[in-house]
Formats: sequence, C-alpha cells, structure tokens
Amino acid sequence: MVPSADPLPAPQNLGDPAQLRRRIPADRSPEHAEPARFLPHVQGLRAIAVLLVVLYHFWPGRLPGGYVGVDVFFVISGFLITGHLMRELTATGTVRLAQFWARRARRLLPASLLVLLFCALVAMSPYLTPTSALPNEVQEIVASTFYVENWFLALSSADYLGHGGEPTTVQHYWSLSLEEQFYVMWPLLMLLAAWIGVKWFRGSTRRAVLVVLGVVSAASFVFCVVFTLTDPAPAYFVTFGRMWQFGVGAMIALVPLLRVQHPVASFVLGWGGILTLVFVAFRFDGQTPFPGYAAALPTLGAAAVIAASNTARWWYPTRILSLRPAQFVGDISYSLYLWHWPLIVIAPSVPFWGLTIYHRVALLALCFVLAWLTKRFVEDPTRSWRALTSRRARVTLWSSLVAMLLVGGTAGAAWAVNAPAYRDGVQALEQLREDPPDCFGAAAVLSAECADTEWDDTVLPAPGFAGVDRPADEQCFVQLNNAEVVSCEFGSEAADAPTVALVGDSHAYQLLPTFQRIAEEEGWRLVTFFKGACPWNATPLSTPGAFGEACSQWRAGVAEELAASDADAVFTAAIATTPYSADGFDSSFDAAVAGYREAWATMTDRGVPVVTVVDNPVWETDPNKCLRIRDAAECDAPRSEVLVAEDPVRAAAEGAEGVTLLDFTDVYCAGDICSPVVGGANVYRDQDHLTVTFADTLAPWLATAVGEAMARPE
Repeated sequence: MVPSADPLPAPQNLGDPAQLRRRIPADRSPEHAEPARFLPHVQGLRAIAVLLVVLYHFWPGRLPGGYVGVDVFFVISGFLITGHLMRELTATGTVRLAQFWARRARRLLPASLLVLLFCALVAMSPYLTPTSALPNEVQEIVASTFYVENWFLALSSADYLGHGGEPTTVQHYWSLSLEEQFYVMWPLLMLLAAWIGVKWFRGSTRRAVLVVLGVVSAASFVFCVVFTLTDPAPAYFVTFGRMWQFGVGAMIALVPLLRVQHPVASFVLGWGGILTLVFVAFRFDGQTPFPGYAAALPTLGAAAVIAASNTARWWYPTRILSLRPAQFVGDISYSLYLWHWPLIVIAPSVPFWGLTIYHRVALLALCFVLAWLTKRFVEDPTRSWRALTSRRARVTLWSSLVAMLLVGGTAGAAWAVNAPAYRDGVQALEQLREDPPDCFGAAAVLSAECADTEWDDTVLPAPGFAGVDRPADEQCFVQLNNAEVVSCEFGSEAADAPTVALVGDSHAYQLLPTFQRIAEEEGWRLVTFFKGACPWNATPLSTPGAFGEACSQWRAGVAEELAASDADAVFTAAIATTPYSADGFDSSFDAAVAGYREAWATMTDRGVPVVTVVDNPVWETDPNKCLRIRDAAECDAPRSEVLVAEDPVRAAAEGAEGVTLLDFTDVYCAGDICSPVVGGANVYRDQDHLTVTFADTLAPWLATAVGEAMARPE
C-alpha cells in the first residue's frame, strides 16, 4: 500500500482538444503540462488509508480488516497518475517516459531506500534479527530494493493475511513493488491508447484511453476474482490482479461526470464511501476471500470519497478530510507506512522494550515522529534537489540504480557477516538431534528418573536458531488450495512390517521427523498424509472459497487412500483453533467433535486403532523473540492465554472405542503457567509449532502409545 510521497494535484482539463497542444520546456516535468488543482480531501483520504493499515498491524484483533487500506491507496494512485498522464497526452500528444519515471524515482526512492538500508543494517545484528531468519530477510530486502517483492511473495505463496511464518521487516514492500510496476506499465498503456486513438478513433485520445483502460481494468477484475478463488495466497500479490483498482481511480479522472458536484449527492456519496471503509475494516478479516470480489467494497468506497467534490458545508466529507490533522497524516502517510512495519517486527527483540499496551502506543508515536522527520529531511529536499532536477532524466535514473545497488550490497554484507554463525548453527542443531543431553525436554517432566534434575539457563536450540528446527520433507506437505493427496513413505521396507499412518495438518506434520526416527527404530512402515490447516475431520471448514473446498476434497481423497490401505494404526494431530462450519450443530465445537469421531470411525470400525494427542499451547507471538533478550522465566505465559479451554480432539476421544488419547499439557504447563522452555529444550520454532528437537523428546511416549494400540486385540 503506497501512499504517494507528496500531495499530487488532481486531474483537470482532461478534455482539451488536440490543437491546444504545446511544447514543454526541457527542464519541466511533463506533469506540469496543464495546470491542476490540489484536492485536500484526497490527501485526507490518504490519512484514512494509512491509519487503517497501521492500526491493523498494531492491533489486528481490533481492526481485522484494516488491510483494505492498500486498496484505497491503489484507487488514489490510479486517479492522480492517470490525470497527470492524460493532461500531458492532451497537451503534447505524448508522454515523456524518462521524465515521468525520473520524477517518480525522486519522490519515492529516497525514503524507501533509507528504510531498506536501516533494515539491512538491522539484519546484520544477531540481537535484532534471529540467525535462522537471515536468509529470507536478506532475500526480501534485495527483492524490495528492486521492487519485485510482490512477485517474491507470490512465488513463495506467502499467506499475508494468515500471517503464515515469521514476517520479515520488509514484507510490506510488496505493495510498493506493485505500485512501481504500475508506474512502468500505465504510461505505456496510455501511449498505446493514444496510438489506437489516432488509428481508429479519429484522433480522439481521451476516448481511446477510456476504452483501453476500461478493457484492461475489466479483464483484471475477472482475473482477480477467479485467481482469488483458485489460488488466494499468490492472488493477493500478483500485479495484474490489482490493476482494476488503479483503473477505478482512472475512470474518475477521465470521466468528469463521475466527479459529483451536486450538494446532496456529494454528501451521500462521500459519507457513504467513508462508512463503507469503516464497515469493511471491522467486518473483514483473514478468512475473507481477498482480494477477489470482496475487494470491490473498499475500492468503490474509496472511489466514492474521491468522486464527492462538493465543499459547500463544513460537515461535508470533503471539508472534514481537509482539516489540518487529516492533512498532516496524509502528508506523512508514505513515510509512516514505510517505518511502521519494521519497527513492529524489530521491537520485541529490543532488550529494554516491553510488550504492554503502553509500549505499543509509544512505538506508534515513534512511527509518527520518524515519518515526520523523513518527510521533512529526506522526501522534501530530495524531490527538488537541483543536482538531479537540473539535469536530464537519465541522471536521476542512473543515480537511483546506483543507490539501489548500494542497498542491495548492504543486505548482501549482512549475510556475509552472519553466514559463519548460520552454518555453525546448522551443525550444532544436527549434533543436538543426534546426541541430546540426558533428562532433556519432555523427559524432565515425564521420566521419574529425572525428577531431581536441574537445568541452567542454557536453551537448546538457541532462540536465534529455533526457526530452522523444522521438518525437512516439505514435499510431503500439501498447502493452501492444493487438493492433491500426497503420500510419503518412510521406515521399514519389509513386507510384514507394521504400517502406521500419520495424518493431519501442520501440527501432525511437525511430528514427522520424530515418527521417522520411531519407525526406523521400531521397524515400522510409516505412511503420511498432511495438508496445512486441514485436520483429519469429516466436518467442513467454515473457511469459504477454494481453500475450504480444497480441504474437503483432500479429506475425501485421504479417506479413499486409508480405506484401501493395510494400516495397522493411525496417528493424528490437529491445531485446536481450526474453524469448523457449525451447520446442523449447536456450535462449531460440537461440529468439530462430531467430525473427528466420524473420520476416526472409518478406521476404528475396521479394527484399526487411532492414536491422537491434545494440542500444544499457541502463543500470540513467537516466544523466541522474548527468549533472545530475556530469561526463560520472564517469557512464561498464563495457561488461559495460550491454551484453549476445550480442545475438540480431547472431547472426541473421550469414550470413543479404539481411540487412544495422549495429553502432554502438563509437560508444556506447570499449573497455571506455560513455559516456552522445558527441561532445557526450546519448545517452539514459532508461535505454535514445536521444534523437531523438542518433539523428539516425546518419542518414547509416542512410540509406546502406538505400539500398545497395535498390540491390543481387535
């Protein structure tokens, strides 16, 4: 979401006839081709947009749909940039691309590259950036520097709304990247339209531009809806899926009738648009299929605010958005957007910084201060720096490239400085898995022999490296909208080896390396079926769209595979907070319980035992952030905050014939307090997934439960 670096004037005089075209002095930007009038309410709309985004990132639970601020910015950019380009086309018959791109670079790059340089320097510090996160951090800084971050995230299928994985300090640059790509493509499209106007529209440039941009926008919207339904994670980032939002703003710039001057109509339109934005900010959330058709609401809401042009009364939205506080936030919106996310990501790693509401408010205030300083001393001076503005456009463009290379080089240096520590961490992790200490991890609680064992402050794996302590066989894990049933086999190849199926979501997948070891030691054949956020349960998810449908299809396929298998036992695990459809039940909880029992019965009715486990605690944020800078005891959390009161797996297993329930809650929690470190072992690699190292310490009890289940007579 990219608020423009400065308040650009609104489009005017877009319909001037061709004979009024005149030459522009070489030292003038093409955006000065025609006079323009600044619209304060558009600047105020920027304030709404950036506040939605910032408050969403600070308090996602309070403003779950605040991410729609990005859509508002796209509409604003389409409106302003199209107006500027159209004025130049009308006045001169062409667009000076180099001048246009140079001006964009002078406005956007200085502040952007400053923040990226800051993030690259932070990446050099193992105290502020966990070593395990360094490779991804460096890659994304480089991708952001060259404005391809949206494609990097699309290709890696990052779930922006679902907060999958630990975000980098520059993940928010995806929208900056997308908008820079818009600045490249949009003037080219308009030049193409001007050529079409000469060839087939009798020289009517404006009509040709309307047709071309209208067709592109319509095609983009259809693509957006279809792609969101079929593959929502990359759909959020893909450039063409967002072009229609710029196009909506462009239509307001190109069609004067859409800029409403009638007092009543303007009043209703403006306030209606603002109320629409407020509604979606509170009603949308990470489960909303987005962007897709849902993005039409905030897009049209923003368009309505822009289109409302009457300023006759003080209570009109155009006047309210023109008040000085709104103008101030709009002025600093670009830098505020740039700074807020890195500070949110970095703050938990700062030794003296707490996680209370007061610290969050103070951090928010710091974001505003940095934004104002950047606007005052970076954005404004460099935009009019005579060393660049007095020379040809290519000087600005080459200077920009050099600056980008320097930032990219700094990110590369961050990797070079920390690469030895990263390699040492990998080796230490491998050694720890092969030869763990005695009475380590779960054994410190569950083994009678370890009752008197005391541990020092050592935490293994180190908090800065826990993030890479994860399963390696990613080819066995089905993600997002993929409904393909992928089965992997490990362990014994003997024909008479007992077969154990490991089935479930990522909380089952986190146990894969542990079960691989057990299978090798016990002589079992291990068969796996995993899909992210899709437990082995017969009740459909409440998640709408392609994701929920893919989960149902995958489950059906797994049911067929299990029915045809010769499994001797099934082990399953699931995250307790999975959302289930309550249709036909009193509650989502009851639906989940019934769904587990129905799915398990397909095996237990055949005499195949099912072993399951109560879910582990889920933390609000990765506890390793705390462990890197504080003692383990300071990172404990109340049981009521990290552990669900009722796990449907426990309720489903109680009294179910042929089902064995394991409950390690007393390992994770002592009384009312849960700890991220147990018996010297670092329990979590992120906010809810276990490290492989800790999961391995559960192996004796997992193996015993499955072995005894298979040994029981049918």
